[in-house]
Amino acid sequence: MIVARHFSPSKVKTLYYLSLFSHCKNHLFTTSTPNSHLYTLTTSCNFFRYFSSQKLPFSREGNYDEATSQSLHVCPGCGVCMQNSNPKQPGYFIKPSEKDLNYKMYTHLEPVAAEPEFSNTVKKGFVIEPQKLDTVTDTDLVTKPEKPVVCARCHSLRHYGKVKDLSLENLLPDFDFDHTVGRKLASTSGTRSVVLMVVDAVDFDGSFPRKVAKLVSKTIEDNSSAWKQGKSGNVPRVILVVTKIDLLPSSLSPTRLEHWIRQRAREGGIVKITSLHMVSALRDWGLKNLVDDIVGLAGSRGSVWTVGAQNAGKSTLINSIGKHVGGKITHLTQAPVPGTTLGIVRVEGALPSQAKLFDTPGLLHPYQITTRLMREEQKLVYMTKELKPRTYRVKAGHSIHIAGLMRLDVEETSLDTIYVTVWASPYLPLHMGKVENATKMFQEHFGHQLQPPIGEKRVEELGNWVRREFHVGGNSWDSSSVDIAAAGLGWFAIGLKGEAMLGVWTYEGVDVVHRNSLIPYRSNTFEVTGFTVSKIVSQSDRASNKPRQQNDKKTKRIESKPLSSSVESALLTSE
Repeated sequence: MIVARHFSPSKVKTLYYLSLFSHCKNHLFTTSTPNSHLYTLTTSCNFFRYFSSQKLPFSREGNYDEATSQSLHVCPGCGVCMQNSNPKQPGYFIKPSEKDLNYKMYTHLEPVAAEPEFSNTVKKGFVIEPQKLDTVTDTDLVTKPEKPVVCARCHSLRHYGKVKDLSLENLLPDFDFDHTVGRKLASTSGTRSVVLMVVDAVDFDGSFPRKVAKLVSKTIEDNSSAWKQGKSGNVPRVILVVTKIDLLPSSLSPTRLEHWIRQRAREGGIVKITSLHMVSALRDWGLKNLVDDIVGLAGSRGSVWTVGAQNAGKSTLINSIGKHVGGKITHLTQAPVPGTTLGIVRVEGALPSQAKLFDTPGLLHPYQITTRLMREEQKLVYMTKELKPRTYRVKAGHSIHIAGLMRLDVEETSLDTIYVTVWASPYLPLHMGKVENATKMFQEHFGHQLQPPIGEKRVEELGNWVRREFHVGGNSWDSSSVDIAAAGLGWFAIGLKGEAMLGVWTYEGVDVVHRNSLIPYRSNTFEVTGFTVSKIVSQSDRASNKPRQQNDKKTKRIESKPLSSSVESALLTSE
């Protein structure tokens, strides 16, 4: 205990893991089995049995440290420490059942017809005589690479797209970026560090990691000044990766988009960007140049840290990089659920030589509105297809609702009308009406016609409905000049030639920014006053009306069909 006081908590934890591994090593590797495959199987079983009996600490440090990765069994999908003793604790997994090496040898064969001239051996589906089965060697069997064992949470996300037990999400501590990755970047010695900063194109300001940007920028300034003075200085390289650009309209100019991104990144706190890449992991856009840039900056022994907000697309990007490289890499769990990655995961085989690629847990941004929504509500808010504009021509004294999450009031303007274009998920309903009826809309339609939130209780749970004021100006009717964006939701694009005062309503704590317009275009047709039915409502209405229309057609067909002679005679007899 006296010696441990001189170490930091992270070093004490590492020493504990090393002692745990040495104790485990004495139990696992003291055997003298003549068969190598039995030896491997025995040590593997002992490995699972040993770690299932240990009480592993709940942490999110994952397997970025060499000592930690050797002493702890970490889920290759999300980075959480695994155990199979308590299903009500994080990291629970089910140990795969042990199977014979040739159990798949005859599974592709089907039983033949049961004619008496066939022997019993052929009837059972064997094409090899029983006396020859013993002569089959291991080379005759088709060996497939073993699938990595993942935790129950990753298994549920990969196969069912949802978290198995939501109560376990709160048991893990928040990811401490400063303690785990920040101190690595701030170190003046060690291997070269490359920060792969991932940002969502359709939620740039909400997903931009401001805290990480300021930390990395301060480290660059400090280490650069030390390097100029002749001291050792490890200056991190920053690669800004903007993902999901396939969701933006294809007519958007790449040059304009790059200029807009660099401007927003400077305002977000990045002092120096080594390179900028706009990619789409879904459509394989820009991945080749990104991989070449990463390999060149990391060198032969560098460390690449993938950093970004929850649901920014980090794991999907790394999996796409692995497919592009073509090597055998760790497959990370990816799902449309925020916070899929729980701990730091070292991705094996992605970079050449001794360079390392790490996936870190998504940073929690409480000012994003999606962090307050339930899973069903998040599905309505997330943008999954190319955005389409919905444009209104609005007079002063009118308001526009985006579901029950955001409202824009045109309070004062020197113009007759202004153009307001909504860029958000097509599954969100819209409404335009008078400002004087806004209170009635909030009381009667939030949670019902305007969803999310789903239900009146959820409206109360989201917090206070507060107002913010923005003064905007523009110099063109042909394009949008400014955006009013809510983190995690979408934005209003304002087109005007003059000035206006806008009131923006949303829930307290949600970040709302005023910025230059990202997409200057608007729709050629205008939306009308009242409710604009969302895409999901129109689809459900169409599906519900389909059987009704079919029944109506059947009824009309029966009514128009003439009666047969037998039916007529029966009716006359009854009369």
